[in-house]
Order: sequence, then C-alpha cells, then structure tokens
Amino acid sequence: MIIDADCHISPTPERGVSIGAEELIRRMDEAGVEKAVVWLQPPYRREVAPANRYVYESVRAFPDRLLGFGWVDPNLGVEESKDEARRCIEKYGFYGVKLNGAQNDYYIDDPVLSLPVIDAIAATGRMLAFHVGADACERTHPFRVAKIARRHPGTPMLLAHMGGASFADLGDATIEFAQQCENLVLIGSAIRTAKILKAIRTLGASRVCYGSDTPFELMRVEVARYKAMLQGEASDEDQALIMGGNIARLFAGARSQP
Repeated sequence: MIIDADCHISPTPERGVSIGAEELIRRMDEAGVEKAVVWLQPPYRREVAPANRYVYESVRAFPDRLLGFGWVDPNLGVEESKDEARRCIEKYGFYGVKLNGAQNDYYIDDPVLSLPVIDAIAATGRMLAFHVGADACERTHPFRVAKIARRHPGTPMLLAHMGGASFADLGDATIEFAQQCENLVLIGSAIRTAKILKAIRTLGASRVCYGSDTPFELMRVEVARYKAMLQGEASDEDQALIMGGNIARLFAGARSQP
C-alpha cells in the first residue's frame, strides 16, 4: 500500500496551483496511491479555519482515502491558534497539526509565538508536523525543530521536505539532528534523491516516508522516482515501510491517543 505523506488541498485558488479533494483523488488513482495525508494549502487570507474545515469535509467525503491533518498560524493569535488546534483534534479528529514557519513567516521555536501553541498540541498526545526547508532556513532550520523534539520527546514529529524545498538544502543537518532525536520522522518531499537515500542509510527505513508535495509536484512522477530510487537500494520490506508502512503505523498510534 502506498500512502503519500505530503499533500495540500484547498477550497479556493491559491498560488495558481491549488487543487481540491476530487482532483487529488484522481491523481492518487493515476499514481496508484491508496491513501494520502492531507493538510491545507496556506491561503492568502487572515484565517486558516475555513481551509481546515474543508480538509475535514474532504476526509468525510473520502474516509478510506484521506488522512486529515490540521494547520495553525500563530501569527493569527496564540490563543486563537490553540483553539483552532483543539478544534482540529477534538472536533475534526485529525491525526495532528502542522506548523509552517516558511509560508506563514515566523520562527518555529519562538518562545512567545509558536512554542505555546506547540506545547498545547503536544499535550493532546497527537502528532506535530513542521515544514523544514532551505527556503526559510533561519525560521525553519532543523536545529530549531530539534529543540522542540527534545522538549517533547514522546511526540512524533513529521518533517516535511527534510530540509529541502530549495535548490540548496539542509538535508545533511536534518539527518544529523534526526540521529539525535528519535521522535523525528522525515518526509522526503521536494528534496534531492541523494539526500533521501542518505537519510535511509543513516537513520534506517523506519524513519523516512514517501511524500510528493502535491500539487507542487506531480504525484505520479514522485511515485515513479521513489520506485526507481529504492530499486536495489532497499529490501521489499523496507520499501513497504517507506512507501506507506511508516505512516500507517504512526497514524494508528496517533488515533489511539486521547
């Protein structure tokens, strides 16, 4: 079973490349992907609640295909973000909440802005996800996420792009900090093949997940890339973990939390 660990959907046109749930399902069918982790595509608006609700409605429409994940932007207010995270978890039943300091423009470990929100999410027992990319290396540097991982060692944390999302990347640093923090799990989306292979060889197959970053990349192309990359590099068992088994295990554990 293939599970795509990094997909964005949106109820409104964003950046000229946004897609809705129906189009995502079409692309999944085209690529042979059974399930996908879905979070919103950051809107050019002073709110994220409508897009989170759209993700929820999409999961309800396709419960066997989509795995819902929330999103908060602390710039919209710390208490408001805590409330939105609570809604995502308690009302929508999402597996966790994502923070993106690159697109929402904040330091991911800001002690006043983001850490109180992160602490509140971690206290629920659900997962956290972060954009970790060289496109905003100061705000989303892996050493900042490592600080958070040490602060909440029992909380699984998904690192989308594992330091990529730019021509240069922070893949080596992300791998190094992941060696130090066992609760960090890397999503190899929007990053070079060589860095994904290095992560697998260094951390093991159980710490790396396939993701496409749809709609910014073509899902069918990313699935083909991973299959070619893993051929002769990983056992059938390890390929199954990377292409979906790791996400299935993590999400099963998150759903069992209060």
